[in-house]
Amino acid sequence: MLTKRLITAFTAGLIGFPLVAAAQPHDASVANHQPHLYDIADFGMQGSDITFAEHIAPILQRSCQNCHRPGGGGPMSLMTYDQVRPWAPVIKYRTAIRDRMGTMPPYFLEKNIGITEFKSDYSLSDLDLAMIQAWVDNGAQRGDPDKEPPLLVFDNSDEWSIGEPDLVIRSKEFSRPAVGPDWWGDIGLVPTGLKEDRYVAAIEVREVNDIPKDAGSDTVGGRYIVHHLTYTSGKLSEDGGEIVGDITSWPIHEVGRNADVFPVKAGRLLPANSALHLEATHMHSNGRETKAYVEFGIKFFPADYEPEYADRGPRTGNGIDIDVLPNMANQEFHNYVVLQEHTKIIAFEPHLHAPGVRMCMEAIWGHNQFTLNCVGYDHNWVKQYVYEDDAAPLLPKGTILHTIGYLDTTPANPNLADPRNWAGGGRRSVSNMFIDLGYSVTLTEEQFREEMAVRRAKMKDRNDYDVGCPMCWAPEYMDDKPSLAQGND
Repeated sequence: MLTKRLITAFTAGLIGFPLVAAAQPHDASVANHQPHLYDIADFGMQGSDITFAEHIAPILQRSCQNCHRPGGGGPMSLMTYDQVRPWAPVIKYRTAIRDRMGTMPPYFLEKNIGITEFKSDYSLSDLDLAMIQAWVDNGAQRGDPDKEPPLLVFDNSDEWSIGEPDLVIRSKEFSRPAVGPDWWGDIGLVPTGLKEDRYVAAIEVREVNDIPKDAGSDTVGGRYIVHHLTYTSGKLSEDGGEIVGDITSWPIHEVGRNADVFPVKAGRLLPANSALHLEATHMHSNGRETKAYVEFGIKFFPADYEPEYADRGPRTGNGIDIDVLPNMANQEFHNYVVLQEHTKIIAFEPHLHAPGVRMCMEAIWGHNQFTLNCVGYDHNWVKQYVYEDDAAPLLPKGTILHTIGYLDTTPANPNLADPRNWAGGGRRSVSNMFIDLGYSVTLTEEQFREEMAVRRAKMKDRNDYDVGCPMCWAPEYMDDKPSLAQGND
C-alpha cells in the first residue's frame, strides 16, 4: 500500500510538485469566443507562397475529405480546387474557431491545457491553421496543378473503420415518418450467436438505412434517424426473452461518434449465449420517410486472452441536480468524485445537451489541482477523446476527480430551441445532462506501480513533468527500507 508517510508528505507539500491552476479562466460564451489566428511568418514561411496544390490539399485529404466528399456526411464536397475555392473564407473561419461549437473538423480539444496525446487525433495543428489563414488572405491561389496530391478514392462499400470485424450482428428494422415527433424506447434484443466467451477489442455501431448515398443534406443528422443508442449485454435467459446475470454496459452510440477500441489490458466480455439489449434508443424524423437498422461490428482479442484490468472506474457527472437558467452565458455545473481505487482514465467524453459549450476535468490531490483537459462541446458532434496509453491520467486513490460543465443559454447559441426557457435534467435535448461518458479502469497497488514505472522511464529529468501522473516523481517506497529521502532530491 502507499504509506501514510508518503501520503502525508505529499499533502503537506513536502514533495515539490508545482501547484497547477484549476480549469483555466475562459469565457465560455458563444458570442465572445475568439478565433485562433496565426502569422505564417512565425513558421518561417511566406504567405504568398502558400498554395492549394502544395499545402491546403494535403490538409483536406487528412482531416476533411472523409466527410466532405460525394456520399460523405458533409454538406459539400471538398475534393478539388474548384470545389474548395468558393468555400475558402468559410473554411478559414470554421477551422480558426478550433475548439468551439461549429468548428471543422469537429475535434474540440483545447491544446494549450493539460494532456495533448490522444489516439486518432485528426485535428489541425497550429501550422495547418496558419497555412489555411495565409492561403485565404493571399487570394486562395491554386499553384501548380501537377503538384497536387492524387485524388483520394473512397470505397463506398460500407467498410468498417475498425477493419474487417470478426462478428457482425444487426438489429431488427425500424422506421420513422418524414415528419413526426421524436421517439425514445427499447428496440429489443440482438443475440450474438457466440458459443464461447470472447473479449472484445473494438466495437463499431452504424446505422444502415435506405437514404441514397448521394442524397444531399444540410446536417449529418439529416442522413440518419437514430440520434443515439444506449445498450448493454449479458447472457440470454432460458426463454430468450431477456439478458440475465452479470450485465455489461457499452459506450453509447451517437451520431458523429467514433468507434470504440479498448486498451489491450482492458477488453470487455461478451459471454457465450449472449445478446445485446438495445434498451434506450432515441430516433427522430429527418424530412424523408426512412427505414433503417443498426449494425454492430465487433473485433475480438485472441481466444486465450484474459484482461489485466477487469474493474471499471466511476463515471462522473450529475444528471439530477441540474438548474439551467435562461438567457445566461458562462453557467457552470460541478461534480466531485473521490477515487476509491487507483485509477487510469482511458477516455474523456463530455456529454451535455443543447446549452453545453465546454467541459473540463481536474484531478485534486492534496493541495494541488491538475487540469487534465478542457474541450469545447457541440451537441451536434458528441466526441470521445481516447488517451494514448502512456499519457492517460494515472491517479492514486483518494484523488478528487472534479468535472466542470459550461453552458450558454443566450441567443448566440444556435443549438437552443428557445433561450427564454428554464430547463432541468432529462433525456430529451431540450432538457439537460451533465455527464462524462468516458471510461476508466481501476488498478491494484502492483499494477499502479508498474504503470508509474513505465511513465517514469520516459521522463528525462524532474523538469519533464507529467500532468497526468501526479505521483510519478514521488519517492518510491520499498518494503525493505523504512523510508526514503523526502523532497526533490
